Amino acid sequence: MSLWNPARLRLLGSVLLAIAGAAASVGAQESPMRPLVGAIRWDAWHGDKGTPGQAVQRALGPAKWHHRLPFFAQVRDDGSVAIDGARQDVMDQEIRYAVQAGLDYWAFVTYPPDTAMSLGLKLYLTSRLRTQIRFCLVTECSRWRDPAFVSRLAKLMREPGYQTVCDGRPLLYLGFITADKLQHAWQGADGFRKVVDGLRATALRAGLKDPYVVVMDSNPAQGKRWAEALGCQAISSYAAQAGGRGASYAALARHAEASWARGKAIGAHVVPLCMAGWDRRPRVEHPVPWETWQKPGQGLDRFYHAPTPAELATHVQDALDWLRDNPAAPARCALIYAWNENDEGGWLVPTLAADGTPDTRRIEALGHVLRRPPAEEPRR
Repeated sequence: MSLWNPARLRLLGSVLLAIAGAAASVGAQESPMRPLVGAIRWDAWHGDKGTPGQAVQRALGPAKWHHRLPFFAQVRDDGSVAIDGARQDVMDQEIRYAVQAGLDYWAFVTYPPDTAMSLGLKLYLTSRLRTQIRFCLVTECSRWRDPAFVSRLAKLMREPGYQTVCDGRPLLYLGFITADKLQHAWQGADGFRKVVDGLRATALRAGLKDPYVVVMDSNPAQGKRWAEALGCQAISSYAAQAGGRGASYAALARHAEASWARGKAIGAHVVPLCMAGWDRRPRVEHPVPWETWQKPGQGLDRFYHAPTPAELATHVQDALDWLRDNPAAPARCALIYAWNENDEGGWLVPTLAADGTPDTRRIEALGHVLRRPPAEEPRR
């Protein structure tokens, strides 16, 4: 019998395809046909398991806000709501939706592991579907005061599927930096830089490449100053808005896109932030405990109208166009606010339609942009 009979050739072909597929799953992380696009996850949707979960249930409790409820929420017979997404089946379905949207990664806002705010990340890490979307971390500078928190960042960077950019550098977002916080915890920026450098050293000792740290600040110029002081690589923002008073979504998108241009103009490397919306009225009516500055009802006129699915998709397409061949964006990476900031008005996660079914129009529209074959991608 010939060594290269049809049966053996088919077997060899299958093996080679499997090897190629495995290689692609690793290599595609660095060099996709289009720039990387991720979305922020803020996982307060855990029902009565913690204070944030109770607060967001209260904020979205009025019937006029029920259209913002995530798909896993329940509206009880008496009109009250239950929003507990801290279940493995919910996380698995969210992953499927993220894949449908074409997202490359989620950026988890990171909290201590023993808090309810970490349940989302835990469920992602235990999901059998986690290989379908990568992840990275968003960190608040004040949490870096805890050495255990910083050690955990380095440990999570070693997890399979951690998002990297620029030839293998772990992607990390660092935000909510103020001079007062740095002075109080580290006697200034120089002291905090030592902590950031310590994380880099830990990552390198673990065999990782130097982390690619992106400073989040709504003011590009201030973000660049922090990045230079702390030895970080790029700037972005957690959210971008200009205090619109019942303004259009188009105005919000223009403001976000203008910040990309401002970052480029001052010589910063930029991870452009796209806005899925900004409308905090549920929190204005029912302030959450951690926003002690918010007075009930104060600022109800400050919001932007929600985007149509097509408007949202166009905004993200504009980010892809801006990133393509732009020397101010070597990481070729974008971020969306947000996957699930539903009570603040920025969400991609399917919501609960009036008939009780998931409203998937936003992720469907995004999928038309992010899952489009490369040959169909327009150049502007």
